[in-house]
Amino acid sequence: MKNKYRPFCQTLLSWVKSSKCARVVVLSSSHAYQRDDEQLLGTPLRYLLTPDLEKAVGGLMQELKWKEMEKVAAYPGINDTEKVLHIPGGGITKLLFTESCSKGIQMAVLLKFCSEGDNIPDAFALVNYLNEWLQLIKCEVNTSSQWKIPSSWRLLFGNGLPPALF
Repeated sequence: MKNKYRPFCQTLLSWVKSSKCARVVVLSSSHAYQRDDEQLLGTPLRYLLTPDLEKAVGGLMQELKWKEMEKVAAYPGINDTEKVLHIPGGGITKLLFTESCSKGIQMAVLLKFCSEGDNIPDAFALVNYLNEWLQLIKCEVNTSSQWKIPSSWRLLFGNGLPPALF
């Protein structure tokens, strides 16, 4: 909701601090059509770590050969040396991340560049990416069949056609 995201983030992060959460993992996405040239290469999966979490798990991310979300020029074509974090279509992800950095919260953001349409395969790719790191379930090959699918996904595209039509 417009003008409500900042208070929501503040309240959420205050709760995280007061609850003494060890670590927060945010699964998010970014518009695929707004990637820059560097982001078009390789995997569409990226990660971000707050400085506090970087100290704890940064080496593991290097071992996994994961790509950190690239920063982009703040003023493209005018000043390409000043870089900023840009997550188009990521909603409150950037605000949660930057506020967590300043509050000393251990947060990881895992995201995938997504296009419009059926994003169920993207959701599975993102949760498999998470599992690669945290080993939530043990498996040889990450497949969608090993995850419990939310019942709400059955109506993702509305109800089927009524049989009376035929």
